[in-house]
Amino acid sequence: MNMIVFVKRVPDTESRIRIQRETSTVIEEGLNFVISPNDEYAVEEGLRLREAQGGKVTAVSLGGDEALTILRKCLAMGADEALLIKDDRKETYDGLRVARILAAAVRTRFADADLLLFGRLSVGADNAQVPAMTAELLGWPQATVVTRLAIEGRAGTAHREIEGAVEKVVFTLPAVVAAQKGLNEPRYETLKGIMAAKKKTIPAVAPAELGLTAEDIAPRVEVLSLETPPAKTGGRLLGGTPEEAARELVRLLRDEAKVV
Repeated sequence: MNMIVFVKRVPDTESRIRIQRETSTVIEEGLNFVISPNDEYAVEEGLRLREAQGGKVTAVSLGGDEALTILRKCLAMGADEALLIKDDRKETYDGLRVARILAAAVRTRFADADLLLFGRLSVGADNAQVPAMTAELLGWPQATVVTRLAIEGRAGTAHREIEGAVEKVVFTLPAVVAAQKGLNEPRYETLKGIMAAKKKTIPAVAPAELGLTAEDIAPRVEVLSLETPPAKTGGRLLGGTPEEAARELVRLLRDEAKVV
């Protein structure tokens, strides 16, 4: 089975994010970047399917040369190959733009792919759009927010989390699956894997080599402003008798929080 896993380079979730207000962009200086945590579940699932059924796992990332670091992490985890789709444009928050590029890569470079694996969303943008959009552009069945996956022959069964329940989805290959926390426990890289990954060549292709024009990949989302969340304030203790505290709480909810 030929599996393609799409991964994204994102700021570490423990990093302190600073905003460049003039350009509405994140200041990358001093930030630690990692593979998006949800994408690690996708990589792990691809490796487990290969170990059980054979085949090949290829890691693919869209971005600048900086993304080579996370691709080598995928190789160190056990991926067979990696490909960088070279795109020096900063984060556009345009899920459709990304999906167009990835769908073009599948058509031109991975026409024999059986399964596309994504994380359910990337840390930072948090749009959860790209997997579904890529599936729609390719005309492939899809299952998102997947916490359990089984592939038998050309048929797949996925369990996905929905509000208050678990939904079972049956599909045929080729298909798109977006992984959620709980699907597996990602493995760590081994020293042997890290050393082997350093020796592997990671080819790079430009969007133009995928048959895309400048108009095809032009962002259609305009970022008007970007701000960090307001600092959290401390809690408030209400004194008095229980009756007095209850009355004060209702007043605060009505007059300040405006939720009642």
